[in-house]
Amino acid sequence: MSYGLHDFLGIVGVVMVLVAYMMLQIEKLSPTSALYSGVNGLGAALILISLAYDFNLSAVVMEGAWLLISVYGLVRRRV
Repeated sequence: MSYGLHDFLGIVGVVMVLVAYMMLQIEKLSPTSALYSGVNGLGAALILISLAYDFNLSAVVMEGAWLLISVYGLVRRRV
């Protein structure tokens, strides 16, 4: 099994999404903050990059929705 840059980016994306969610749960981030939406959106985008190399339809749908929802949150806050 080879490990490429896209794999690394996917792992970074997963860590970003999980850390954002953890920070939300321990009340260090607001669910309406631009930072929360931004970190989630960037994390989803990095995961999508990884999925472009190792395609999985259900994961692409999930991360695509996650990215769109995060972008909506950022636009709503005009960031």
